[in-house]
Amino acid sequence: MLLVVLDTNVLVAGSRSRLGASFRVLTLVGTGRFEIAISVPLVLEYEEALVNGAAGSAWTRAHVDDVLDYLCSVGRTTEPSFVWRPWLPDPDDDFILDLAVAATCTAIVTFNVRDFRGADSFGIAVWTPRDLLARIGDLP
Repeated sequence: MLLVVLDTNVLVAGSRSRLGASFRVLTLVGTGRFEIAISVPLVLEYEEALVNGAAGSAWTRAHVDDVLDYLCSVGRTTEPSFVWRPWLPDPDDDFILDLAVAATCTAIVTFNVRDFRGADSFGIAVWTPRDLLARIGDLP
């Protein structure tokens, strides 16, 4: 089964529109089509982005809490014991790479593919939400 890390921008995009690949990815979390890896820092970043920084999101605070609780209940919690920093062009993304490596993920799912140049050195692919949907055979 594919194990992936969902970058925060995927959650934010999915919270803004029900029409895109990000929303479809979110609806498939926990269905057995793929698994997600999570960590405390990642969930905190999800929370901050969805509560404070996701202008245009239709989600209430209660909905954000429910979504985070669900992700925590179905996600594979992994806490990296070693960090590979600095490695990526954007140092704010290094903790996501650390998680992906520690959890032995197949891929990081993000819209910022260029920000994760170098992840392939660890055997981690970098996919867009649409790429993930194509891999699991869920494109219309």
